[in-house]
Amino acid sequence: MHWIAVRTAPDAQAELADVHSALAWWALRFTPLVAREEDALLLEVSASERLFGGRPGLLLRLFDTVPVQPVHSTQGETALLALGRLRAEAPEAPWQALPLQALAAARAHLPTLKRLGCHTWGQLQALPRAGLARRFGADLLLALDQACGMAPEVYPWLQLPEVFDARLELSAAVETAPALLFGARRLLAQLQVWLRARQLGVLALELLWELDARRSNTQHRDAHHTGGHYGQLPLRTAQATQDMQHLQRLLGEQLAQVTLPAPVLYLRLRSLQTQALAGESLSLLPEDQRKGDSLHQVLERLAARLGPEQVRRVQPQACHVPEEMQRWQPCTQGALPRASVSSSASPPAPHAALWPSWLLEQPQPLQQAQGQPLYHGVLELLAGPQRLESGWLAGEPVLRDYFVAHSPGAGLVWIYRERLAVPDAGRKGSADAPEGAAAHGHSKAQTAAEAGLRWYLHGLFA
Repeated sequence: MHWIAVRTAPDAQAELADVHSALAWWALRFTPLVAREEDALLLEVSASERLFGGRPGLLLRLFDTVPVQPVHSTQGETALLALGRLRAEAPEAPWQALPLQALAAARAHLPTLKRLGCHTWGQLQALPRAGLARRFGADLLLALDQACGMAPEVYPWLQLPEVFDARLELSAAVETAPALLFGARRLLAQLQVWLRARQLGVLALELLWELDARRSNTQHRDAHHTGGHYGQLPLRTAQATQDMQHLQRLLGEQLAQVTLPAPVLYLRLRSLQTQALAGESLSLLPEDQRKGDSLHQVLERLAARLGPEQVRRVQPQACHVPEEMQRWQPCTQGALPRASVSSSASPPAPHAALWPSWLLEQPQPLQQAQGQPLYHGVLELLAGPQRLESGWLAGEPVLRDYFVAHSPGAGLVWIYRERLAVPDAGRKGSADAPEGAAAHGHSKAQTAAEAGLRWYLHGLFA
């Protein structure tokens, strides 16, 4: 057995909301056998040494990544021995020479034991066991046996929580929302330790605050006030991340837009959605290393500063009608990683090369002269028709013939002829074109029925 006892120094300066929980989560990265004993952590690492290249390699990795500085640590063959050396600040002392105050079970009996002349573990072990048990109870003997390795040690092992939920009491009442960022930074640092221990990235989290009930104005309501004496601020990212600086900038932008109805006394941060992080291969070449922020981080900061409706992204739709193939929505609304975009969206058609670079929001009706469409002059049909049929099973049926045409005043345009259009008043004939007309739509010969169909401008070629 190889035990390590770890304790934070009294003067440790940690930017964490809960130093003891952060240390426990950090220790679980190296061994699943971690227990908390008063203000110290006990780690049993004998089964983990081979994974890290032996005991020296494990100790190097262990104390090179500790989230709190400074920390004190000692080692021993038993948990109580390592803990006793830590309390006595004697890393190499034999267990017989350790003072009795380093054994928690003996603290209640220290005055009596000192009058008996017992000051160390060795002197206590030399006393008659039967009389020691009658005088001080069996717990003291059991603790001494466990410290010497003569009895097994049983501890409730710590486990990582499934959901991050941390609370922080502010040192002073905060009256402005941007000032909450100082306390939120400590909660974010705690969140980063939890994410690294679980190898996760956060997609959504929520910052909550508790108002001073004595000064809370219950008449005040805004988008971030949940009623009563509480408020909340949700935060979402497009990709799972462990980058707390990015989350801190997003939180600062949104807190700048919040008005507090009363001073805040407590903060609480909890995770709403997380995702496992995929591995990433980095190149040794300097030009292949990414610099600066990624695109989704820039977009999220812009959305937090300008408002979600001002920064939009395209969402493909499973529809063949050009104006219905995509929808624009706020980049933070239902934002998903690029790999999780639904596969039901229609793939690009083989003839997509003839589609325009600029699509009108609504098709524009065109004037006609002797059956020929007009747009800054008579249009000359260059390519087509491209028949489009959609909406027969659901929605409104669509039947169109698309053409690439040339306008004397506007250049190349994308137009279509509505095959289901109603003929003009007083015009005879069916609205459907003969079979041969579709194959020769760009010819000048137009039947009377074709002449009654409407033409529309739908796109421009830049």
